[in-house]
Amino acid sequence: MRFPMPNGSEPMPQMQLPIFPEGVTHITPVLAFSKQDGRVTYFNGSMPVFVHDEEDRASFQMITAQFCVNGNAKQADIVRAFGVTKISLKRAVKRYREEGPKGFYKPRTRRGPAVLTPAVLAEAQQLLDEGLEPSEVADRLGIKRNTFSKAVRAGRLHKPVKKTISILRARAHARPPTVTAPWAWGPGTWPGGRPCGWPTTPRP
Repeated sequence: MRFPMPNGSEPMPQMQLPIFPEGVTHITPVLAFSKQDGRVTYFNGSMPVFVHDEEDRASFQMITAQFCVNGNAKQADIVRAFGVTKISLKRAVKRYREEGPKGFYKPRTRRGPAVLTPAVLAEAQQLLDEGLEPSEVADRLGIKRNTFSKAVRAGRLHKPVKKTISILRARAHARPPTVTAPWAWGPGTWPGGRPCGWPTTPRP
């Protein structure tokens, strides 16, 4: 609607601001969002333009970066409206420009399987049983020493008491010493069980 100017000149057209649904939070004069039932809805005026779950961080980063790249909002508008950090938004914008929307939905590249898999644990235990120190086993298998130590403390790996075990086994299989001095037998200790009266102390 145009109103006549007092001097009869042509009136300037008036810009009408969009009408938003109730309860929205404004990002810019023409862009807003609302949160309801665990969903975030973005509006351009009264028209919803994008929806995602509140926990969907990838979609949030994608759409806010898209708003910035397409000129719908400034980065300062997004930071103010959502309370995100400037650096995180800059990274999202950079990713959007380089990879587009699909860059936010790529599966994350894992560093590999868990370090202490059953196979690795079995190999580590075998090396421990062979007498290697935990630090040596960790270095040989490429495992961080603190990770290896935690596995030992948690009972996933066991350090054999190799010295004590080997000594006890050696003693158990060793033949008893041969007695050469009769006084070492003491009373009643002649071979064959015959009694004797030799003293138990050595002769001078």
